[in-house]
Amino acid sequence: MSIVMIIINPSSGKEKAGKILPIAEKVLGEMYDQVTVRETKGEGDATNFAKEACIKRFDAVVSMGGDGTVNEIVNGLAEQEHRPVFGIIPLGTVNDFARSLGIPLNPEAAIDIIKDREIKESDIGKINDRYFMNVLAVGPIAEATYNVSVEQKTRLGSFAYFLEGAKAVIKRNPFPLTVEHDQGRWLGEAHLLISTMTNSVGGFEQLAPEAEVNDGKLHTFIIKDLSLPLLLKIIPSLMKGEIQGHDEVEYIQTSNLHLSTPTDIKVNIDGDEGFLLPFQATVLQKHLRLFVPGTA
Repeated sequence: MSIVMIIINPSSGKEKAGKILPIAEKVLGEMYDQVTVRETKGEGDATNFAKEACIKRFDAVVSMGGDGTVNEIVNGLAEQEHRPVFGIIPLGTVNDFARSLGIPLNPEAAIDIIKDREIKESDIGKINDRYFMNVLAVGPIAEATYNVSVEQKTRLGSFAYFLEGAKAVIKRNPFPLTVEHDQGRWLGEAHLLISTMTNSVGGFEQLAPEAEVNDGKLHTFIIKDLSLPLLLKIIPSLMKGEIQGHDEVEYIQTSNLHLSTPTDIKVNIDGDEGFLLPFQATVLQKHLRLFVPGTA
């Protein structure tokens, strides 16, 4: 008997979840013999539900929520003996992972993608004893995003993160950083480090245009200066996918990354507050199977 689990965050997507769930249940009910729905009520629920699906050998797990819900599910699926196929129905503010896979941000269109049963293998990242699927960020700008409220995200979408980050840019607080990677070591002062596994970060799909979800690489950018003149140059380059060409930007492709600093700085993991440096990150290549559009 084939079984699918829907893990739904009822607070995602401006209360879209309740309207979309019956549609998802109907479509998945035509694909599988049994549909099980698990509703999250607090932090860690989605991870526990995903682990349950692995232990009980479900055929598929489908996320209905934002990047936070996807991150929790990835943490439940990672390195399990049995890993169900993973489907994403995006309901969040940014939905970076869905963007990187070419999954439509319209929930009903995303359900149609699952119905087509096209599957692609995808990398995930491991940072210390946690897992991530999109991006790590370090620096005052990354920490500023923790100040974004649910109300701001609902009202402004991804622009809310841009506003909080802009406040940190004005303060211009560089920090000492040591970056160890496959090719060697970088030491210096930085304003921001971003290490991404996909081409979509904070809704911008041109930060690392060459990044693929299964290329085995962390595409890492070290921003060494954020003066206003440089910022005015970087923003147009960011929109064109050419940021790695700037003198004040170090670009590293690596499958392993170790970061350390003498200051108290926390890593931002897929948009959420992580832990204090140091950390070790590595890529688990082609670790998950996901439902994707036919051309992805």
